[in-house]
Amino acid sequence: MAIFLGKHERAQEKATERMKRKIDTEQGPEMIARRFATVEPVFGNLRYNKGLTRFTLRGRTKLDGQWKLYCLVHNIEKLANNGYAKQQARAI
Repeated sequence: MAIFLGKHERAQEKATERMKRKIDTEQGPEMIARRFATVEPVFGNLRYNKGLTRFTLRGRTKLDGQWKLYCLVHNIEKLANNGYAKQQARAI
């Protein structure tokens, strides 16, 4: 059972307003810089370089498989471009 005594004072605040307030803190610029360096390039690569602007399959299971396939291709390319195969060849 849950008993709600009242709304939190920020409950009416929109998500965009919360994010603006979060960015305006001292740690905000560092948080945004870290996000642009880690997350955004992956989605940009998948969307523009791989052409994943929409999914072609229907159903959650098929869509999940298609998403994982695109991510697999992305990760294999990262390994190939960063010299993983060359490092393995030197070890043999």
